[in-house]
Amino acid sequence: FSGVLALDVLQALLELQDALAGTAAWAPGAGRNVTLRDVCYAPLNPAEPRVGDCAVSSVTQYFQNNRSRLALSAWQQDGERQGTVDWHDHLIYCVNSPLSFKDLTALELSCMAEYGGP
Repeated sequence: FSGVLALDVLQALLELQDALAGTAAWAPGAGRNVTLRDVCYAPLNPAEPRVGDCAVSSVTQYFQNNRSRLALSAWQQDGERQGTVDWHDHLIYCVNSPLSFKDLTALELSCMAEYGGP
């Protein structure tokens, strides 16, 4: 992978998403600050959404917007093939099986987004 699918770019994307999720803006009509929670689509928790409940479309959702999961690596042996699996392998798996709750790599990560959907 290269370009926008480099680890440092994905980590920077997570930082940007965190900054945007923490943004508040004054809404004169409401007489208060509004945040992402006030305007987001949260299909699995519409009544009292947390920021993580918002359906945000991003490649980092394959890692549940979690830096630790993005940084994981594991040793895997599959028949005669062996080696280290990491975020590359998980991403490829999830692009092909986005509804998977556990990938078939040694990482065994879910492909589902932080909010619980695909």
